[in-house]
Amino acid sequence: MSHADAAWLHMDQPTNLMVITGVNWFDETPDWDRFRELVKERFVDPYPRFRQRVVEGTPPLSGPHWEDDPNFDINAHLHHVALPAPGDQDALATLVGDITSTPLDPAQALWQIHMVDGFGEGAATIYRIHHCIADGIALSRVLLSLADEEPDEAARPIDREPEPEPSDERRGPLSRLTGPVRGVASAAGGAVGTVAHESLEVAKNPSHLLDIAAAGREDADALSKVLLRGNDPGTALKGDLGVSKSVAWSDPIPLDAVLEFGHATGNTVNDVVMAAVAGAFRRYLERRGEFVEQLTAMVPFNLRTPTEPLPATLGNRFGLVFLDLPVGTSSRNARLLRIHKSMKKIKQSHEGVVSYGVLDAMGRTPEGLEQRVIDLFTAKGTTVVTNVPGPREPVYIAGTPISGVLVWAPCSGNVSMTISIFSYAGDLTVGLMADTGLVPDPAELVRDFETELSRVLELEPQP
Repeated sequence: MSHADAAWLHMDQPTNLMVITGVNWFDETPDWDRFRELVKERFVDPYPRFRQRVVEGTPPLSGPHWEDDPNFDINAHLHHVALPAPGDQDALATLVGDITSTPLDPAQALWQIHMVDGFGEGAATIYRIHHCIADGIALSRVLLSLADEEPDEAARPIDREPEPEPSDERRGPLSRLTGPVRGVASAAGGAVGTVAHESLEVAKNPSHLLDIAAAGREDADALSKVLLRGNDPGTALKGDLGVSKSVAWSDPIPLDAVLEFGHATGNTVNDVVMAAVAGAFRRYLERRGEFVEQLTAMVPFNLRTPTEPLPATLGNRFGLVFLDLPVGTSSRNARLLRIHKSMKKIKQSHEGVVSYGVLDAMGRTPEGLEQRVIDLFTAKGTTVVTNVPGPREPVYIAGTPISGVLVWAPCSGNVSMTISIFSYAGDLTVGLMADTGLVPDPAELVRDFETELSRVLELEPQP
């Protein structure tokens, strides 16, 4: 197992399971027998990790490694359940939250899929895959491979073969999933080992960062931001965690409206969405009599090249960047401008590669020091936010069109919530998964996001 994958394995704790969760819903019920065949053909057979279990080594000589599960049975990972009455979105969200709070069985391959009947007139699927198997971008591609572009079951599935790189205007759904990281990805390979070593040295002795800066190392600023930035303050959104998780998501939001506003104002979809997240946090905290100048979002930063075929062994190849959310700024225009500048600076920095090096370092360390590095890394944020562009047109699983999609990254350490923003078939959906003790009604925060996004889209372009 790679060092980065081992880090995600060892970050597991009862209050924050390192499991990526996805949900699809359908207006009709798919042919579940055909769905089982698709999972075997396109999910289990091409990728050995879904037939393997984790075996812990004996430190310090060996770390965790993969071995084939001698008792592997795909039916042990596929669960057919009925959604309790009234079978609406709230009922599905409750089921997702309950399942999310349950650990995967470490004696088996670390994944499961629930096939859910009775979601209105249709159905849903809930996917749970441990982060040590792969990162969210890779798993989005794997799960997307279950789908076809046409309802005919014999149609070519999405993402079976890499295609030539298209222009930005004609980029397909798979390429858009991976993001503009060509330069950073090509530089990442040689940098990770060095950054991992320096991360361990700074964890042992923070003053070592001064030596790095004095030597003129261009990654000193990024390493400082990753390791030495202050922790986010305790608020109604951050505190002691429990085991239970709650889930809620928005109604579909027309993506064209966000794209048109972004084009008119010189902002990206990410800029607009993150400005709305900052505004939602401000609204939520104000009602509780709390004021903070800023909070931090941890945003996954993909380090794979867009046209690179996924390796059969999958794995994690991403960093986490820290985005300052100007919650204390009252002006929406000012919040949007600050987010835009921060996002632009992040794209030009080495922060994604440096944070991947820190994750690599976590997987190399003895247990005591590993926990110290994890605490350094994860105490700095209030939320994890993923924004994944999915297919622009509807896609089909077992001949049935998918109506909606969300994929949540797990939290880590004492981070209390993860926000999923997924665009699909012309709509944007935002979903929140949060610690129930801290955020007992996540739908309240989702409504705040919807309100803030609508207000941002009403802003006049600034000169």
